[in-house]
Parts: sequence; structure tokens; C-alpha cells
Amino acid sequence: MSEQGASGPGATVETLLSVRGLSVFFKTRAGETQVASDVSFDLRRGERVGLVGESGCGKTVTGLSILGLLPRGAARAAGEVRFGGHDLLAAPERHLNRVRGRAISMIFQEPMSALDPVFTIGRQLSETIRSHFDVSTREAQERGIAALDAVGIPLPRQRYFEYPHQLSGGMRQRAMIAIATVCHPDVLIADEATTALDVTIQAQIIDLLIRLSDENGMAILFISHDLGVIAEACHRLVTMYAGQVVEDAPLDDALVRPRHPYTAGLLASMPTRQKGARRLTSIPGRVPSPADMPDGCRFAMRCTHAQPDCRRAAVALVTTGPAALARCRRAHELTLAGVAA
Repeated sequence: MSEQGASGPGATVETLLSVRGLSVFFKTRAGETQVASDVSFDLRRGERVGLVGESGCGKTVTGLSILGLLPRGAARAAGEVRFGGHDLLAAPERHLNRVRGRAISMIFQEPMSALDPVFTIGRQLSETIRSHFDVSTREAQERGIAALDAVGIPLPRQRYFEYPHQLSGGMRQRAMIAIATVCHPDVLIADEATTALDVTIQAQIIDLLIRLSDENGMAILFISHDLGVIAEACHRLVTMYAGQVVEDAPLDDALVRPRHPYTAGLLASMPTRQKGARRLTSIPGRVPSPADMPDGCRFAMRCTHAQPDCRRAAVALVTTGPAALARCRRAHELTLAGVAA
């Protein structure tokens, strides 16, 4: 389990990014459909926060909304995303262009899709650098090569002039990290940054991101469905379900004693190395469609602890401990199993 660092909840550390009441709507033939609802969380300097949940819970949409990367005309975001004294959701495009890549960067899910196949890695690195700094082509090249070296790519000067298809999957992911961190951002959004990698490369990428965070005071929002990655890298856990935050707590607290049944269900599905361990459990049912959300608790239909009241009225986040919240009306009475004693 990750140790709670000085940047964890309750510490007096600068809040870099504050998301408040974020809601996201997609346009459909039947009208607008809400895919994220009242999402709120903070990122402090040097803090690493894991945003977890099944596919379709709104994790990636939340990350894209922060940087204003939702498809224009097809989606809109409401609420507030405060960064550097500005609300990014209300900021003009020219301000967002100054923020993207420079102050807040994002690593996308699939590097082969995110990297432009017709430009060299160096061209894509230098373009990022020269978009934010008034430097010569030569200086941008040297900074780009240094960035490739910093993320552990062998022969960085050679790789600088190669195309994405010439790199292995692990090196492409490292190249994506180099592009995302070459301008030394304050905040990095890592969206499933290790999902497509084998376990050895995955461990190397996690160690790399932790090192960059520790050395530069960079806050990281890890978007993942892999709780093993989150347990290794993060200080805090934010669980999303059906477009809502259902739990927000210090990592070790959430792993040992989760306060929401959905978080407990995700933890129960993790494999264990113990001999004679029980079979893996699964959460019955599936995430409800955004177009057909239930009236009460959105998890109630899949929850073994649900009571009739849970299905009748919406549930608000309640305080469950120091710097901890859960969206469950039974949060204070349930004793849910974690992954450690």
C-alpha cells in the first residue's frame, strides 16, 4: 500500500486544481443526455489521486472536460474547474491553449492513436515546446532529446528522429509521457496510461510517473480501472459510478475500510496471492445507461446492502472520516471488507 505523503488530504499543501459540481451532457437525437453529474474533487501539489470505476462510469469524460477537450457541438460541461485563479470551463480558447500542455497535460489511453503517425517523435515534441516557449529549433530539439532521455528511452537522439511505428509499445508510451511532461506541467492527467502494456513495462511506467511527480511536485490524476496500479501510485482514491463520485478518501483508508459498497465490490474483485484464496467475486449487473438512470441511489440495483429507501431518493455525499466522503445512506452503519487488515 502507498504511504500517505505530505501532499495527502489534511496536509497544508497548495490546491492546484479544484473541480466543483462538474456535469457533462452529450447531445443525442432524443436531446441532451447527462453522462457525469456533480463531480467534485481537488488535486494538491505533488498529490497523486486515483480516479477509478468500471468502463462507462465517466472517468475519461471527466478528464477531457478539465482541459476542454470534449467534442465541440456534441457535448457540453457545466460547473467549475478552478486552476490558477480561472474557471477553465468558462475560459476562452486562447487561455485554454496556454494551459494545455504547459500547465496541465494529458496522457491519452492509446499512444498509437494519440501520436501522429506522419510526424517523427521529435517533431511532435518540438512542436509542443515551441507552442509555449520562444526558443530556437535547435534548442527545442535539445530539450526534446533531454525529455526522451528523462523518461528512460534508450538512444534518445536516434529515437527523436524516428516515427511512432518504429517504436515498441513501451517506448511509444514513454514518448507520450515525454511529450506530456516536456513543459514541466503542474498537473498531469494520466488516462489508462499503462493498460495496454505488459506487467514489466507497466511497473516501469508507474515508477517513472511517481519519480516525475516526486521530483517536480507535479500532481497526477490517474484514471484507471486497475486498482493495483492505483494502490501502487496514489495518495487518494476517488471512486466513480454511473457518472457520480461515490467515494473520496485517503488511499490507505479506502483500501482497508471502504465506506461505499461499490468500492468494496471493486476491491473484492482484485486477485490475491494468498494460498487457498477464495474465488474472485464480481459485482452483479451492469452500469445503468446514462439515458435511463434510476431515481434513487444509482448503485442500489446491484448492491447487496440496499434497502427500500435507497431506491426512492437520490443520495448525497456524506462525511465518513477525516477528508473522506461517501455517497451512501448506510455509510456509517456498514462494515465493508477491504483488501488489508
